[in-house]
Amino acid sequence: MAIRNIRTQEDEILRKKSKKVSEIDERVLTLIEDMKETMYKANGVGLAAVQVGILKRLVVVDIGEGPIVLINPEIIERKGEVLGYEGCLSVPNEQAKVRRPKYVKVKAMNENGEQVILEGEDFLARAFCHEIDHLDGILYIDKIEM
Repeated sequence: MAIRNIRTQEDEILRKKSKKVSEIDERVLTLIEDMKETMYKANGVGLAAVQVGILKRLVVVDIGEGPIVLINPEIIERKGEVLGYEGCLSVPNEQAKVRRPKYVKVKAMNENGEQVILEGEDFLARAFCHEIDHLDGILYIDKIEM
């Protein structure tokens, strides 16, 4: 496992759309472990592969309940709305208010290649949305509300 460099907002790669993961091989599994280690070292609650320079539709999230791996995630349901503060490892030392769904349902694969459907409310919903946005080249700073 290795700590990877987290790209910051000036890096053009963060604005690119990530590609689907076609197979879960040793390289993808190594990337997942590196991403977890990198996220924890940076005291983050989520990290998308693009943030470490890899254009793959892969995110890891841990809001304090253990790591969640989402491969090729898509939001299939949203409910409610909440305005709250967000930060980002790619936009260091800043926070701002962003409107997100209060609840989301996400379809993805886990690291074993199994399809999973996960539900998130409040902070977990915010984390899922934030990380999935990264996969489409969207940063939270694009959604700031005053």
